[in-house]
Amino acid sequence: MSNHNLTYFIETFGCQMNVRDSETIGGLLEQAGFSQAQDALDADVVVVNTCAVRQSAEDKVWSRLGQLAFERRDGKAPVLVLAGCMAQLPQTVERIRAKAPYVNVAVGPGHIHKIPELVLEALNRPSVKLLTAVSPSRTEARRTESTQMLPEELPRVKVPGVSAYVTIMYGCDNFCSYCIVPFVRGPQVSREPRFIMEEVEALVRQGYIEIHLLGQNVNAYGLDLDNGIGFVQLLESIDQIPGIQRIRYATSHPRDFTKEMVDTIKQSKHICEHFHLPLQSGSNRILKLMHRGYTREQYMELVYYIKEQIPGASVTTDIIVGFPGETDQDFQDTLDLLEQVRLDGAFTFIYSPRAGTAAARMANQLPRKVKSDRLQELVKVQNEITQEINNALVGTVQEVLIEEPDLRNPEYFRGRTRTNKLVVCTTKGPKPGDLVNVMIEEAGTWHLKGPLAQAGQHKSL
Repeated sequence: MSNHNLTYFIETFGCQMNVRDSETIGGLLEQAGFSQAQDALDADVVVVNTCAVRQSAEDKVWSRLGQLAFERRDGKAPVLVLAGCMAQLPQTVERIRAKAPYVNVAVGPGHIHKIPELVLEALNRPSVKLLTAVSPSRTEARRTESTQMLPEELPRVKVPGVSAYVTIMYGCDNFCSYCIVPFVRGPQVSREPRFIMEEVEALVRQGYIEIHLLGQNVNAYGLDLDNGIGFVQLLESIDQIPGIQRIRYATSHPRDFTKEMVDTIKQSKHICEHFHLPLQSGSNRILKLMHRGYTREQYMELVYYIKEQIPGASVTTDIIVGFPGETDQDFQDTLDLLEQVRLDGAFTFIYSPRAGTAAARMANQLPRKVKSDRLQELVKVQNEITQEINNALVGTVQEVLIEEPDLRNPEYFRGRTRTNKLVVCTTKGPKPGDLVNVMIEEAGTWHLKGPLAQAGQHKSL
């Protein structure tokens, strides 16, 4: 079957790295002659790029795959590709063969460059039940064999907007006891700096003015290289690229976030003063069970150093409630820490057991209601702190990078401060890509709002 006039559609679940991978998948399919469909129901090939961090994410994917297989406008089923982290789980391939034969291709995150050839084979040989491209498990292969490092210089589709993602490293070596990522993304491997720099420079030439650097633990960038270039040196080099306006990065690990990194960000021109530092728990006992590699005291010391060196910087976090064996006191330790360090925001999650992780085998798994009640209390405490922090910004002038029309009032535009606060600009005129100063007149838990600042009103961090 010829691939001319054939179409594809990609649906992405999960993290920013999956979003970035989907851009490459789209670029590869277009390079192979496919064109993008406007809707999954109209596509000849549908790629579902998946996340395996929580059971709820997997459940959504299985439900969506069933819909895609059977809800067709023309009655013809598409070639269905299950890509990403779920494909690396052994039980996924088993389930496809037993209960989801409508899935034609399963491809792990380290093999997305093989999707076009597998799709073409599925189109030309419809009798083949399932085509796979996954990496050996970490326990079955040597490090060099299980590394999921994509080839350099793969194409990517150009996405609208002012920001672009750049992956600086693959995989993870942390083995937090609750996390499946090291098993599905493979060992930590840093990209060579020259390839990162070339990609960033090309994106800036295309008009992107904000770059997001991605990795499972960006603070560990370069530790596996022998060229003496680590995360600090990489940040310093990217900060010097002409035309770049803002640099962000995710995800950080508090254990590897050094004071030198804070100092580098303080001295830079374009690195944003937003620090996302996943705490996960405020209890030293739980942190040890999680295998996080730091204490609550060390976390607090890092946050206080950031706030001391960069007044006005924002610090956000991730927190898991209901980890196996978490007591009322352990949970109270988390609330107490939040009250003391007063973070700008938190992504909060109920612990989700993942087969194959150490935590899933632990005793004292907590009842769902206990976890739900704790989540509600945590959210209430953090929302009050966030609201108070945002209220203090009323009357200040904030530099905002305009991203898109406001969803509620398309006449207005919205964007983010350097500290990653969402701002709705109530003055008509700004357009995506503009850097404008906004006088903050209103503060909510999730957004700030105000008109363009007048002459003489000076911006704040």
